[in-house]
Amino acid sequence: MSTTSTGPAENQDIIGRSDVNDLEAILSVANDDVDATIHSVKDNAEAIFTWDYDKGARPGLTKLYEKAKGAQWNGETDLPWELDVDQEAVAIANQSQFNGGNGAMPEFDVVGTPFETWTEKEWLKLAVESQNWTLSQFMHGEQGALLCTAKIVETVPWIDAKYYASTQVMDEARHVEVFAKYLDTKLSGHYPVNAHLGMLLDDIVQDSRWDMTYLGMQIMVEGLALAAFGFMHQLTTEPLLKQLLRYVMSDEARHVAFGVITLKDYYQELTTAELIERQEFAFEAAVRMRDRFLQQEVWERMGVPVKDSIELVQRTPMQQAFQVMLFAKIVPNCRKLGLLDAGDGWLRQKFTELGVIQFEDWADTEEEVDAFALVGLDKTLPSWIWSDAATSTVAQRLQILPVR
Repeated sequence: MSTTSTGPAENQDIIGRSDVNDLEAILSVANDDVDATIHSVKDNAEAIFTWDYDKGARPGLTKLYEKAKGAQWNGETDLPWELDVDQEAVAIANQSQFNGGNGAMPEFDVVGTPFETWTEKEWLKLAVESQNWTLSQFMHGEQGALLCTAKIVETVPWIDAKYYASTQVMDEARHVEVFAKYLDTKLSGHYPVNAHLGMLLDDIVQDSRWDMTYLGMQIMVEGLALAAFGFMHQLTTEPLLKQLLRYVMSDEARHVAFGVITLKDYYQELTTAELIERQEFAFEAAVRMRDRFLQQEVWERMGVPVKDSIELVQRTPMQQAFQVMLFAKIVPNCRKLGLLDAGDGWLRQKFTELGVIQFEDWADTEEEVDAFALVGLDKTLPSWIWSDAATSTVAQRLQILPVR
């Protein structure tokens, strides 16, 4: 980490650019190894044995472990894989909900833009490619969680945390499996891992400190994934994907809660300098995760100027709302860990600059984890979590639990 003797480092040292919104700098980061099937990262952590096998020292973890043991599901037999998926019809329906009922067509004036000559055919292809890209990144992120959780089993010093983390390893393997199967059997193509996501996953794996694995994966990556899965679950009308996401979300809420429960007490023991390092890592992770959703690989595949296309789409109110709502779980969880206001509120200031601080008073995931559990045989979310009423903004569609 790059903390200075006087306080947190500058943006240039943390994220490689001074302006967090410098699009040219963001797009300069690209995956130049798209054809590789193996990617190696050095794990600098030590495996830790504990000879203290007593359970109960951390009741929250014991309770979560019991929940996890009773909440396992089978990705092969519990999902209706026999259903046919018309990807083009699904893409149009999803895009229509996102752009206010305009089908696959955009919600902005295309005159004088790279899209001026596009017909409905090109917009449909964009919607299909976007779906392929999104599910591919979900899959890659879940493999990152698989590796990181296995690392937590090795490195965390407490037996109750090792017990719970072992259940998450199984969860993450199942998530990779079902996303890969959906991509292979229901959609029309894969995308390689986005460079920004890949960089973040590498950083998390390489860090030698066990709590940084928690912070990077359980709080940041999984926290954003929970919000993103919730958005897609609410948006899609495709029954197989809707049920798949519902199952995954029930696991993800436990995973994020695992991070909150484990770190909230541990962070009270850290020095100011150590907390500043965690703040910097949280900020870096937040920016990397935000940058990945620009979908630069999709625009490249569509053969249009990437920077111009992203600038146009990013100016639409719906896209702006979506980008902000991705942080609906991250911010309150960072508040619960004491990271928002440590070091004179540095992370609070950074989240304010990113335009996401308004979520600080939303429920943290430790509080809401039970609401995401699979309920009864129909495996549906309690009706008060996701409102299916007709809504006109992404912010309303994405409302994840009421404020406390």
